[in-house]
Amino acid sequence: MRSTGRLSTAVVGAALLLGCVSGPAASQPSDSARVLVFSKTAGFRHDSIPEGVATVKQLGETEGYTVDATEDAGAFTDRNLRRYDAVVFLSTTGDVLNAAQQRAFEGYIHRGGAYVGIHAAADTEYDWEFYGGLAGAYFQSHPAIQPATVEVEDHAHPATSALPEAWERTDEWYNYRSNPRERAHVLASLDESSYTGGTMDGDHPIAWCQNYQGGRSFYTGGGHTKESFAEPAFRQHLLGGIRWAVGEAQADCRPENGYRALFDGGSLDGWRQSGPGTFDLDGDGTITSSGGMGMLWYADSGFSSYSLKLDWRMAGASGDDNSGVFVGFPPSDDPWSAVNNGYEIQIDATDVPEKTTGSVYGFRSADLKKRDRALNPPGEWNTYEIRVEGERLRVYLNGVKINDFTNTDPARSLRDGHVGIQNHGADDRVSFRDIRIKELPAKAGTAVPSQGG
Repeated sequence: MRSTGRLSTAVVGAALLLGCVSGPAASQPSDSARVLVFSKTAGFRHDSIPEGVATVKQLGETEGYTVDATEDAGAFTDRNLRRYDAVVFLSTTGDVLNAAQQRAFEGYIHRGGAYVGIHAAADTEYDWEFYGGLAGAYFQSHPAIQPATVEVEDHAHPATSALPEAWERTDEWYNYRSNPRERAHVLASLDESSYTGGTMDGDHPIAWCQNYQGGRSFYTGGGHTKESFAEPAFRQHLLGGIRWAVGEAQADCRPENGYRALFDGGSLDGWRQSGPGTFDLDGDGTITSSGGMGMLWYADSGFSSYSLKLDWRMAGASGDDNSGVFVGFPPSDDPWSAVNNGYEIQIDATDVPEKTTGSVYGFRSADLKKRDRALNPPGEWNTYEIRVEGERLRVYLNGVKINDFTNTDPARSLRDGHVGIQNHGADDRVSFRDIRIKELPAKAGTAVPSQGG
């Protein structure tokens, strides 16, 4: 392998098998966050608003952030909004802000502020284009309160990471005037066959997030009933959305369309284990590494131009659970073939810069400042996007580009190869879920010199 010089296979192998040498890199907790709950109504008023305010305050006490609540739109001034890390619109309805207050809120978002919308927040400010984009979609109608199945689409975002694949709950289920999927990242959607009155043709987002004009936006359609705010799962869902909004947890909230599953929590059809150790199916949609050093690789096909996404989580608190994602290697039942003929995107958070989280192992360090801001700590989920186009390899961590590497080694050409995940050793426990891929149009990349040169 090469970084600034050329490493022998023996040195690379030893580095892969050695233990970790330093402390973990991880996102540092921010100063105590401050959240404003705004619940003014100029239309229908939900009788669950007091329970909602009380819940956000209780979650704040648990999480260690300060919560203020108001129905006074006069709070929307440049000076006052600067005090808050997030503003929660709790079942607001109708026109709740005047033009000056709207401008102040727009400026707050542009400066990096955050919006959290709960339920009827989508039934608010229909004539304010900025707000419609920020919320993601406007309310259209709803059937009677009834049970329904919520299908969790993103298992890494803190708002949904603790939820089951199929979340059964009762609420008032909104239909929306438009589908936010093309511009926002859908976290969960409704199974319209599980209840009556859905009007979104089988694609019915109910919770989503997005980065919007410099700020962050999280919306959940739940929360109509008083009982919602007593549900542990809904409270955890809401807390995760707020944690992401205030920047205490990171997630990829870019729109995601056109991916197909390579592993979605069911069988491992198409995958093959090479070398010692294994990956255990955990029964909750995840697989976890055990023993090694081996590799689970997708043997059904190779790929030449693609975006590979997957969620991963280290088990231990120290951050030294070793694993990685391999790309661009030829088919082989020898895991060392991937080491010698492909590239590893490292997961272990405790090694030297060119061999730690987000690095192209042994070749190129991640941008450490960006990486540290984007990285969730051990025990929490992270999302990688590994984007290969020609000989160019880019790495995104929770939606943030942290590495950009171009291959020039003919033995490691990225133009046609397989993908795999590493099981490193007996004490290394790393879990994966939602491994998906989108094949991209072929693009010309940096030419790789021929072997004969």
